Amino acid sequence: MISKFKKSLCTVLASVTLLSAMLVPAPPKVAAASDVTVNLSAQKQVIRGFGGINHPVWIGDLTAAQRETAFGNGANQLGLSILRISVDDNKNNWSKELDTAKAAVAKGAIVFASPWNPPASMTETFNHNGNTSAKRLRYDKYGAYAQHLNDFVTYMKNNGVNLYAISIQNEPDYAETWTWWTPAEVLNFMKNYAGSINCRVIAPESFQYLKNMSDPILNDSQALANMDILGAHLYGTQVNNFAYPLFKQKGAGKELWMTEVYYPNSNNNSANLWPEALEVAYHMHNALVEGDFQAYVWWYIRRQYSPMNEDGSISKRGDSMAQFSKFVRPGYVRVDATKNPNTNVYVSAYKGSNKAVIVAINKSNSAVSQKFVLQNGTASSVSTWITDANRKVAAGSNINVSNGAFTAQLPALSVTTFVATLGSSKSSVTDTTYEADAEVEAEADTTLIVAE
Repeated sequence: MISKFKKSLCTVLASVTLLSAMLVPAPPKVAAASDVTVNLSAQKQVIRGFGGINHPVWIGDLTAAQRETAFGNGANQLGLSILRISVDDNKNNWSKELDTAKAAVAKGAIVFASPWNPPASMTETFNHNGNTSAKRLRYDKYGAYAQHLNDFVTYMKNNGVNLYAISIQNEPDYAETWTWWTPAEVLNFMKNYAGSINCRVIAPESFQYLKNMSDPILNDSQALANMDILGAHLYGTQVNNFAYPLFKQKGAGKELWMTEVYYPNSNNNSANLWPEALEVAYHMHNALVEGDFQAYVWWYIRRQYSPMNEDGSISKRGDSMAQFSKFVRPGYVRVDATKNPNTNVYVSAYKGSNKAVIVAINKSNSAVSQKFVLQNGTASSVSTWITDANRKVAAGSNINVSNGAFTAQLPALSVTTFVATLGSSKSSVTDTTYEADAEVEAEADTTLIVAE
């Protein structure tokens, strides 16, 4: 979604978003503090990764240094593992996507693409709620459009970028300045044309995760067979609508991705406001824990409300995001953990590469002493990484694990990531060295694991 046109949506949703942060998203609060139990055997979803979009046609390309910051995983780097790019309707613009895409791939990231419009020759105007200049894909051009998407896949491959997936349309249900699709039109394309696309297919990328856009796909066996990833955006979506029972029922073998958001959207120059930036980590927590999403993809990587400031430095929003992206690597699996052990404390846990990773968010104005208990796995110590008002993914003290448990102080208004090597006496990370591998342990199994 392009920023200048998003402003009208942001104006409408800003108050909803801020109220959501304060009132709506919180899962039911416990009456008294409890331990966090992390069951390393109770597997949930495979994590595909974290990322954002680069859109050189609209706001200019990332520089070489900014690509290193975005996709590298060393000190003062974000550790992003997913890049989203645009399928421009003008093929002459396709080459503009290559430099950053190649750099991301070289760092181990995966790349996926979303179109905003088909070529003009494939569209027509129609009356959409009184707007007679609204645009849609001509019904006799569905096959040609599928070939257009294939052409992009082929172009990228021939230039060194094998796309992980391609979407059929960005936000078909919020298309004031691009191409509208009805649920029936999406279903028709997915059922009768998407099977010819030579890449994993993402659909429908609803702007607000409106289920009426994706229910028809899930309820049609052929359309579902042609969909590899259910993509959703979370603009204004309330946390109680993050869960998708029909996908859990019928989405076996499919992936579930959050493919675009920026949150909260109260202020266009909000990248470094604290504790507002802490809401990024909380939103990610809810997407992963309440929504079972396997990917979390921001809007612009570099913007005044994004993980990277316009000067290429990492913002406080980026710090919050990095508490997940630097440590929860592609192929790791979310495991069961007590998600709300204390008032304003929210926890999620993951395992992979013989490591356990716990991300704990403290939204209260005072420090919290929190006990963590590991089940079905052992560790001798955990390393800690903290972002708060004054720290930026800063290394904290190692904490000893005794009888499978440890207690940590969660600073006020902070997010802390704990990392441990399972079955080892060494903590998993020392000094300012981060794990940089983008190995996908579960590449052969891209399904959403459900272990309720």
